[in-house]
Amino acid sequence: MKKHTDKSAEVKNEEAALLKAQIEEWKTKYMRALADYQNLEKRTSERVSEVRQFAAEVILSRLLPVVDTFAKVNEHIKDPGLALANKELLSVLSEQGVEKIEVMGREFDPTQMDCIEVVNGEDDKVLEEVQPGYVFRGKVLRVARVKVGKSESINN
Repeated sequence: MKKHTDKSAEVKNEEAALLKAQIEEWKTKYMRALADYQNLEKRTSERVSEVRQFAAEVILSRLLPVVDTFAKVNEHIKDPGLALANKELLSVLSEQGVEKIEVMGREFDPTQMDCIEVVNGEDDKVLEEVQPGYVFRGKVLRVARVKVGKSESINN
């Protein structure tokens, strides 16, 4: 009878070891699946954020000509309502993270500026802003179009 009990215990131990191995295998698969899912969630969230950023850039870029038109009209027509509308538009853009690139008197920076003309003046300094440039959350939406100085002695 003892042989049968030993045999039965041995079978149970083998079954228990097999079940433990299966549990570990399933646990490992579960942990991998969980990690894969968490990575997918993270990538999806990043992608959604990128798409939103891109959409905002497109819309805001499309509004910049409107800002230019308001500025030009405001130079020629002194209307308080027009000035207020222009101010509100600039305020909305600012709230969204759009900032004007300050160029006057600064050294020419090709990453933020487009030189459309070289004029007599201090070397590599912006002397005139022809069209303002804007950045959105640190990324250039539109470069500023500028006139840059170059001393006459170098041109001769």
